[in-house]
Amino acid sequence: MITLETLCLRIGNVPAEDVQGWIDSEWLRPEGTRGHYLFREIDEARARLIVELRDDMGINDEGVPVVLSLLDQLYAARRQMLRLREAISVPRENELRGRLRALLNSMHDAHMQD
Repeated sequence: MITLETLCLRIGNVPAEDVQGWIDSEWLRPEGTRGHYLFREIDEARARLIVELRDDMGINDEGVPVVLSLLDQLYAARRQMLRLREAISVPRENELRGRLRALLNSMHDAHMQD
């Protein structure tokens, strides 16, 4: 974890006031409280993205939260797809088939007893 000052240096000597504005706008969510923030690697990556959007791509302060929200949605969907792919992988697929067979057998057995 790094401090606000270190983050500002690492992302291109961005003024601390700018980063504080990003925190106030909830574009960044560091741990800690004002004056005692600690930033993780993901925070640094997001801050670099904000700098790139703002400075390199010319996206204004009104557009940045829109882009960040869309990217967050994209990454969330990607994580869900990865979890889904893992859930239906062959070993788990066989496990699921086994559970379904057991359930069907128990339902069949219960029906036969009626």
